[in-house]
Amino acid sequence: MADRMRIASWNLNGVRARSRHLIDLLRDENAPDVLLLQELKAPEEAFPALEVREAGYHALIVGQKGFNGVAIVSREQAVERVRALPGDAADDQARYLEAEIGDLIVVSLYAPNGNPVGTEKFAYKLAWLRRFAGHAQTLFDTERPVVLGGDWNVCPTARDVADAEAMADDALCRPESRAAWHAVLWQGWTDAFRALHPEEHGYTYWDYQGAAWAQDRGLRIDHLLLSPRAAEGLVASGVDRSLRGKDSPSDHTPVWCDLSR
Repeated sequence: MADRMRIASWNLNGVRARSRHLIDLLRDENAPDVLLLQELKAPEEAFPALEVREAGYHALIVGQKGFNGVAIVSREQAVERVRALPGDAADDQARYLEAEIGDLIVVSLYAPNGNPVGTEKFAYKLAWLRRFAGHAQTLFDTERPVVLGGDWNVCPTARDVADAEAMADDALCRPESRAAWHAVLWQGWTDAFRALHPEEHGYTYWDYQGAAWAQDRGLRIDHLLLSPRAAEGLVASGVDRSLRGKDSPSDHTPVWCDLSR
């Protein structure tokens, strides 16, 4: 697809556990040109950088032992811009990485889960998303093509969750979380999946418990938001469900979009 660039985002839920799946994805005939990764759960030195290079990719990594961690894997070498979300120097959680590939700016983000609601974890989630909204506005104002991708840990609407009633009090579906997500979207970003699939569920996550995958009781919490310059080139988008059906899978599966070059 020389006339297109495919960008995908995938929470692999542990790079050590899913390294084989990662390399298989990069060697697939429909492999993305840019892959935004979340929840590495490993320090930088544990990332399979050699295998990624052998598959024809470069990697930028922000690791953290046992938790969090994000990366940007790309065919063309990306240039790092920011490796921590601006606005709180005391926040040492590895949740944000920003780079540029030519004129394109790409972001890999792993927003806080926030459960249980009513605790400091939920307060941190909302504060993080507010801080992100401020930085997203800065990126939007550059008027460059920008892709904000990652695990946002937010189901934007009832359509994005299989059982809205059961999840009503979960941090992923709380009105406060949805308002924080829409505060970013309404700056002028385009939800790449929803723009082309207005009626589909588009789930990207299924719990390991309760036969959620077998019964397709999922959540859409992984999103790619496009700035106007990027959205002009949007030609396709989707969710790659194949990885969720593999042995020892991540509980997430990649969301992707194709942009004309």
